[in-house]
Amino acid sequence: MIVLTGFPHYPAGKVFPGYSVRPWLKETYEGVTIVRVPLYPYKGYSLLRRSWNHLSFALSASLMGPFLVGQVDRILVFQVGPITVGIPAIVLKYLKKAPVIFWVQDIWPDTLEATGLVRRSWILSLVRRLVQFIYRHCDLIPVQSRGFARRVAQLGVPPEKVQYLPNWAEELYRPVPRNDGMAVTEGMADRFIVMFAGNIGRSQDFDTLLGAAALLKDRTDIQFVILGDGAMAQHYLELSRRQGLSNVVFKGKKPVEWMPRYFALADVLLVQLRNEPIFALTIPSKLQSYLACGRPIVAALKGDPAAIVSDSGGGVVCMPGDPIALAEAVLHVYRKSPEEREALAKAGTAYYHAEFDRSMLLDRFDALLNMASVGRAHTA
Repeated sequence: MIVLTGFPHYPAGKVFPGYSVRPWLKETYEGVTIVRVPLYPYKGYSLLRRSWNHLSFALSASLMGPFLVGQVDRILVFQVGPITVGIPAIVLKYLKKAPVIFWVQDIWPDTLEATGLVRRSWILSLVRRLVQFIYRHCDLIPVQSRGFARRVAQLGVPPEKVQYLPNWAEELYRPVPRNDGMAVTEGMADRFIVMFAGNIGRSQDFDTLLGAAALLKDRTDIQFVILGDGAMAQHYLELSRRQGLSNVVFKGKKPVEWMPRYFALADVLLVQLRNEPIFALTIPSKLQSYLACGRPIVAALKGDPAAIVSDSGGGVVCMPGDPIALAEAVLHVYRKSPEEREALAKAGTAYYHAEFDRSMLLDRFDALLNMASVGRAHTA
């Protein structure tokens, strides 16, 4: 296996220590060859600079990738970010005569418009044409939610190309015993902990989170704990301080292997997205990790992701973008007995194993790879 990627810089927007941008770099990780090509690192919301961040990787991967990756049997694109990652995949498809499997994690240009990054209709139209071009030249398009399947079909993709393939949580995400010593050290003992983990950006709607925290600030035993980083992290840290929200604690980014231990300290795990149509179709990847770790969930979501929480019986759903509704949802779980909260946790974990089991979905993923190889590198 060969991974073609850029130099690591997310979410800080700076190349990680130990790396420096150079023409290319080859390294090996657990038997996997990783080929890194240059890009412009950036984490903010300047349209010009973010566009160059996206396009710089597409350009360098398209020009250098064919010479660096060698023989290719299949090309898998995990499109968790910009649609432009599809450009080098299409270049490689025709140079290497290999099929492209484009696993859609984010619908463009809908996300650009929903986050407010792009408002001009002519830019959105250009991006939409690029999306349609990339989809048209892919051989198979797995999607992370059933809502995405409907949206991709609206862009003119033949139904037989689109396959539902949800994300799963890595094996490290599982219920672990609560560590009372860690709770004391982290300042989370003897409090009702509402924990958010992940990227802190526009999509995650931290204005609503801080609004709910403001409504609950007189309940000194309820604390919001934020784990993660992102383009808006410093902004919301400073905003919470200006608003005097002592019940909101930003703890920064933590190693992924520590997350189950942190989750075990939470009474509620919080997942939320802005109240935009595209986010009613988007299943945040943290949702599977939350379910797998067996803690009650409060979900400020609607549509497909809200249905998962409701169907699982693992938590409470409220309308996104509404601080009052979010505060009431937190209080709803807060007022439950420990036994009732444990029942929510167990229901969520059981649902995870039924719907998002890693081994089951890997088998489905393997079948899709084999399906793509049958109609090798055809053009729709």
